[in-house]
Formats: sequence, C-alpha cells, structure tokens
Amino acid sequence: MKQLTILWISVIVGVHIPTVVAGQGYGQSVAVSDDEIFVGESLNETSPGYVFIYRKDHDNTWSEVQRLEASNSNVGDHFGRALAFTGEHLLIGATTLETVYVFAKNEDGLWTERQTLQVSDSQDGDFVGRVSASDQNHVLMSSLANAEARGAVYVFERDEETDLWRESAKLMGSDTEPNDYFGFSLAIEDGVALIGAPRQNDITGSVYTFILNQETGDWVEKSKLTGEGTAPNSGFGIAVALDDGQAVVGAATHDQGMGIAYTFDYEEESEDWNPASTLKAFDEGNPGTQFGTAIQINEGEVWLSAPGASEFQGRVYSISQNQTSGDWIESRKLTSQELVSGDQFGGAIAVKGNLGVVGIVGADYQLGTVAIYERMGRDWTEVTRVFNNSDVLTSITGEEVRCEEGSASEYTCNEVDMLSFLSVEDVGGARGVQLNDVWGWTDPSSNREYALVGRYDGTSFIDVTEASNPRYLGNLPMTNGARGNVWRDIKVYKDHAFIVADGSGPHGMQIFDLTKLRKVGGEPQTFEEDAHYSRVASAHNIVINEESGFAYVVGVNGGGETCGGGLHMVNIQNPLTPIFSGCFQHANTGRQNTGYSHDAQCVIYQGPDSNYTDQEICFSANETALSISDVTDKANPVELSMATYPNVAYTHQGWLDEEHQYFYMNDELDELGGSVDRTRTLVWDVTDLEDPILALEHFADDNAASDHNLYIQGDLMYQSNYVSGLRILDISDRENPEEIGFFDTVPWTPDAPGFDGSWSNYPFFSSGIIIVNSGKEGMFILRKNDRNLIP
Repeated sequence: MKQLTILWISVIVGVHIPTVVAGQGYGQSVAVSDDEIFVGESLNETSPGYVFIYRKDHDNTWSEVQRLEASNSNVGDHFGRALAFTGEHLLIGATTLETVYVFAKNEDGLWTERQTLQVSDSQDGDFVGRVSASDQNHVLMSSLANAEARGAVYVFERDEETDLWRESAKLMGSDTEPNDYFGFSLAIEDGVALIGAPRQNDITGSVYTFILNQETGDWVEKSKLTGEGTAPNSGFGIAVALDDGQAVVGAATHDQGMGIAYTFDYEEESEDWNPASTLKAFDEGNPGTQFGTAIQINEGEVWLSAPGASEFQGRVYSISQNQTSGDWIESRKLTSQELVSGDQFGGAIAVKGNLGVVGIVGADYQLGTVAIYERMGRDWTEVTRVFNNSDVLTSITGEEVRCEEGSASEYTCNEVDMLSFLSVEDVGGARGVQLNDVWGWTDPSSNREYALVGRYDGTSFIDVTEASNPRYLGNLPMTNGARGNVWRDIKVYKDHAFIVADGSGPHGMQIFDLTKLRKVGGEPQTFEEDAHYSRVASAHNIVINEESGFAYVVGVNGGGETCGGGLHMVNIQNPLTPIFSGCFQHANTGRQNTGYSHDAQCVIYQGPDSNYTDQEICFSANETALSISDVTDKANPVELSMATYPNVAYTHQGWLDEEHQYFYMNDELDELGGSVDRTRTLVWDVTDLEDPILALEHFADDNAASDHNLYIQGDLMYQSNYVSGLRILDISDRENPEEIGFFDTVPWTPDAPGFDGSWSNYPFFSSGIIIVNSGKEGMFILRKNDRNLIP
C-alpha cells in the first residue's frame, strides 16, 4: 500500500503559518520505491510543474537522475500535485490540466510518459489529481472542488492484459455537504479504501470506508469512521494510512491543534472497523503542533508528522508496534539540522523499507526542500537534503530594451522602456528570498544614484548611475537574532539609510552610513550597520520627513514602545543618535481601534489650508480610515480629521500631490475581497485638513490587480500594482487620472487580485529612471518613454 498526504492544514481550519508567501511547492508531494525517490514541484509560476527522480550514484550519493514534465506542459499546470507509485507505474496529477499522467520505465531505465487519463465528467475547476493513493492495480485521485467542494474520488484501474489504466469508478460520500472536502486524504489496500472528509460537521471530520465487490467490480460505501472525543475543529481524517488491515487516522487540529491519531483494526469477515488505540506525541506537544498531519505505515512502524511543532519548525514521530501483542512500544522523534520557524518539516512524508523522505515544505521561504533518511539498525539517519534551485530569471544588462509593439523582451509594456533588470539572485538574494521595498539615494558629492533594495533577509545596495549596467555593491544583513520575513522598509535622511522589518522579531531600526558605498570596488561587500535603534522590535514601515529631521516608525509590534501601532516618533537630526520623541495614536482607527498606522507621509505643510501652513502634518493610512494629524508638537500631537470611504477593506498607503491639495490613496484588499471589480485609487481633496472629501474613486480599465505602493512626482503617479506591474498615470487634471504607460513585471500572471509582482517603486531620481522591485523576479530599471514624433 502506498499513501500520500500533503500539508494543507490552513485550508481546513485557517491556522496561522508564519511565512505567508507561496513557493514552488517542492516537496509537497513525495513518494519512494525500493531505490528511487520522487519529489513533486507543482506550483512553479514561470515554468511547468516537475517531478524530480533521485537515485544513488556510484559513490552512494543521492543524485537527480531525471526530471519529468507533462507532454503538454505549460506554465502553471500544477503537474506533480499528487504522486501515486504502484510498483510498475507512476501516476502524476496535474490539477490545472485536470489530467492524470501515467509514466513507466523504458528499457533504458528511464521513466517515460505512457498514457494520459481524464475523467469522464471533468469540469473546469474540479482540480482532479489533488491527492492520491495506490496499490498495485488501483489508484485513487481526489477532486476536492467537485460538487461545491463536497469532494469526489476517482478510481483508476489497471488492465492486467494490456497494462493500461482506465477510469473505473467515481466515489462520493452518501451524506457529504458543500465544503466537506471528501478526498482530502486517501488510502487503499486490497479492495478496501479509506477516504477522509476532515471538514465535515464543523471540521469534526470523518473517514468513509469503501469495499470493492470483486464480482461486480463496484465500490460500495460500507461505513463511516469517527474519532472518540473529537469535536468541531478536530479535523479527523486530515490524514489516513492503511497497511495489513490496520488503519491510522490523523486529527491534526484536535485539542487546539495539538493533534491526535486513532488506530482501527479491520475485521475481514464482517467488513467492520474496530477502534483500537490512540496515538499522541510522546512529549505531549503544544497547541499548534498538528500531530497527525501526514501518516505512513512501514513494517510495523508508523510515521506521524507534526509540522507545527517548535514554532512550525516541524517534527516527525516514529512509533513502533509489537507485532505479537499489538502494543505500541517505542517512540522516536525525527528532526533535521538547522530548521527554523516556518520550515514545516513533515509537511509530506513517504517511507518504504529502509528508505524514508520528509518534505520540509516551508524551507527557504516556502520553496521547500526534502530530507532523505536511511534506516541503520533501529535508527533513522538523515543522509542528505535535496532541492531544486528556484526558477531564477536571467538578468538583462548591457543596453536598453525599448518597448515596441507592446513588449520589451518577454515583458508586456506601453510607453515604458527597460534599461536593465537584475534577478533576485544577482542582488544578493539566496534561495527563496524575495524583494520588497525600494528607496533611493543620490550622493551629493558625485550625483551618483544608488538603489536601496529590501529583501526578506537584508538590504542590497546597487549603483544605478549607469542604468543599463547597474552594479551590485553589497549587502547589509538583517539584525543578528532577527528572522527573515516578507516586510522590510527603507528611507533615507542625511546620507543615512534607516531600515525596519516586520514579523522579524527583535530587528529594531538599522542605521547605515551610505557614504560607505563610495569606496566599494571589486567584489560585493557584506556591510555592518553604523547605529541601531532598539526602542522598537518589528515594525511595518518607516516614514521620514526630511525637512524636519523626524522619523515616524509605524506598525510597531513584538516589543519595545509600540505606540499602539501608530506613529512612533524619533528625532534623527543626528542620524547616528536617534532619540525617541513620543507617540501618536488616532483614536477609533485601525482594525483594533488602537490607531494602528500601516504607512504615512509626513510633510511641512504648504497647502491651501492656511490654518496649518508650516506645521508638520501626517497623512496616515490606518487600515480602516485616512488619518490626518498635526505632529508639530511631539509632546502634544493633535488629531485633525479621520475619513472613511465606501467598501473599506484595508487602507494601505498614499501620497500627496506637490501642492498638498490632493492625497492619492490605495486600499490593498478591496479587489481581493470582491468589494470592487477593478483596481481602485481613492482621490482625496484635502483642501480643508479638518474635513477631507473623497473627490473620486478612480477605477482602472479592465484590470483587477491589487494595488500596493504609489508615489507622485510632478504630474505623474507611479503605482506598483502587484501582478499588473508598474502603472503610470497622468494626474495633471487632479480629479481625472489617466493611465499613460505601464510595465508588467509578471506578464505570465493574469491581472487579478493577489500579491505577486511589483511591490514598490522609486521614481525620484533626477535622471528620470524608475526603480521597480518585483518580489520573486528582481529589480527593474525603467524609464518613461517620452520620444517626440517627427512630423
């Protein structure tokens, strides 16, 4: 019997997993034979899905020997989502293509595609091939989305004469309801099938049992298993395993996510399943451990994964059974070296004989790796890790690439040329690292221009003076003791960079003297900070008013003086000696009503409201509303106004026009939540600071991408709108923005709500170049096309 379960616990109960970005899916599906290891990588965004095959070479080292893809492969096909190894064949699910691919070995020992299978009642969006299980002559493939996510399982049977596979049955639970996810876990052995429905009855969960009638060939639903003591949110049936008439069922979210597993014994004569015993982590675990997420039985030993253990580092428990008495007598715990929070060791497992593999599905910021174990005596020893290098794009430098007929190289565009592109790898990013924020610095002594590029784990510095030949100068790592995460923000004052990071533990604010960049020659350097501000731990953004010499750290959390997430005010007039100057929290704003500010712009006000001329005014995006405040007196900041708007989802960020009369703002989640059907920009008339008026909701034409950061330079607004890339709008008519150019950094992704692509941009260099960071891709150097046509 072969059985596979993939970590998808967040879909079941929405539990928190620390790293929020999606990766390539390497290691989310795994299988083993006697001498081969199969690893799926199904979630690639710029290439098809793959299945990697590993064997030992002549020096006893595990090496990649083959990489499989579908014969009709394409980007985003999700080939490799499920793997079913039968001994002679490997069946591979590709959910986007709604196809199951059958591979067999040829005479040279290579796996080749032999057959494709599509179910008879296939409909787009059913996603056949999400989870699988197999024995020698039958393979189960689930379609979780089938029938309003009630779920269905298709049975494929091998014809012993032709050695070909065909669909023989479709199984559905007799009493399933929408969103029960029948088929979330599968196991099969000798005409007996177990099918989990972990969302059934408010996520209490159940497992359906089916029996194959050998005379008619029909599969008959026989009974439904439940776990004693389970309750809503237990998730009984998240994982199932079956071997020699013994079943083990995981309820990984039971008891606040600590998890438990139940064993059942099959009585062949009555075809009944009798409850036997329960299994728990021998060290008791903690809430969120998720013991029983994936289960495998192998020669009297059961592996049960707990990917939530130790702050989502993950563990796998090996429990042995006395074959005479049936008692569970010995437990061990498998781990791996250098696991970090969020790695989710045990997200997928497979074991056969003396060979086992464990998917570390969150490793390297969700790209995933796989640990290989070999049994030596009674102990399992990790012998190596395998992984696939990420789908890195090739940097483009040397000469400008014009936007012609709607494209520049492989990127779609309009009136925006690409001067160069540096991949994440070429700006210091390790495997899995992505880019986030970007800012710029112009050296006052030489007028050289530098891009300051945020990464998950640090800050990169690039000389962009020669825009078609940018030079990576080096890296400032994140603060020692901090952890890498999605959010980093950078601003500049008096030739110093000020850097914060969110979700990163005790990161604080790094201060770096940018004049060091003048001296870099030859190889890129690893820099050290010049000062550190520790009165904050993690923070979402930093705002600097260069006219006043004050920084405003916003979204502070995790320690220090949080100011409720509002404005944490810091005097940075002496950059290397920052001084805490007070807090401002705008009452009744933010999701928790604490005055949390997600981002802000603070200026010495020169707008039309004469009551506040020359005062220091902050315009803050406070999750639920626009906040305007007078922070001139740091000891007594004053609320001026708070304004909301239709269909608030997440008030994110904004920027003033140069006259300080209009504030252009984005809402990051309105498109994703469906409250608007196109990218929306909110235009506020702030002529009266105490009574801002929503002058316009501007909607993009035929584009539903989520919006992120926007900046204004003169009469142009530069929007980083995730999957639709950089969008440039003419705002010379302030209440009638008009798109005049764009550059799509991820043209292979539809312009729909979501968080891939362009994170931020910096359009303030006097040279006119625009720096655009695109998360998984890298840093683009662009220029608006202002060619004059000759009549």
